[in-house]
Amino acid sequence: MSIYILLAILLLTYMTSWFVFSLIKKRNDVADIAWGIGFIVLSWASFFMSGETNMRGFIACLLVTIWGVRLAWHIFLRNRNKTEDYRYVQWRKEWGKFFLVRSYFQVYILQGILLYLIVYPVLFINNNSTSGITLIDILGIIVWITGFIFESVGDSQLKVFIKNPLNKGKIMTSGLWKFSRHPNYFGEVTQWWGIFIMALSVINGWITIFGPLTITCLILFVSGVPLLEKKYAGRKDFEEYKKKTSIFIPLPQRN
Repeated sequence: MSIYILLAILLLTYMTSWFVFSLIKKRNDVADIAWGIGFIVLSWASFFMSGETNMRGFIACLLVTIWGVRLAWHIFLRNRNKTEDYRYVQWRKEWGKFFLVRSYFQVYILQGILLYLIVYPVLFINNNSTSGITLIDILGIIVWITGFIFESVGDSQLKVFIKNPLNKGKIMTSGLWKFSRHPNYFGEVTQWWGIFIMALSVINGWITIFGPLTITCLILFVSGVPLLEKKYAGRKDFEEYKKKTSIFIPLPQRN
């Protein structure tokens, strides 16, 4: 049986287990924690299942692990001792008697499919790499590090801002947030483009481009930027912030 099929079965089992856990905890936002960890599970599973250890694959898995652990821990701390995230609460109300079925397929299975698409460059690297590290790999690592800095620093700055009671009801507009309205999302997307660049060192690695394209479209047009833009739309301070600050790619503020 193909390694890719076995990995898909593993992922199905993984997401189903988290769905059961969500029923026990009575909160669907545990899916946000499962997201980052799932990438780690699939990356290392493909690494060991390939039967051939290689430095490119090891580095790719290590980068995914750093990203996934930081993200999962960040979300865990953000949700700890709080009620279920407002998005999932709204879906509970909207889905009514179909809540269980739609939760399983629209939250866990759908996330599993997206996860598989996004992490595919890593799976491809692990199952096709034969050569040593190249300049393309180094470029990919540099791009990944750049993205990691934006995501981790952006999240950290926002966390400190929110913790300050003097900032209650205000919008974060300083630090990296002065140059982008969503620097953490920019960083997340950049990291996956960095891993895709590493995949270009492998023969036919270009076919994995749907991985970074998936996370880019997801963040820009579906679940990331649009939800937050909609949440703050109409607020006078946010509208002023929008006029002079880039929505995604960090740029100098407009006058």
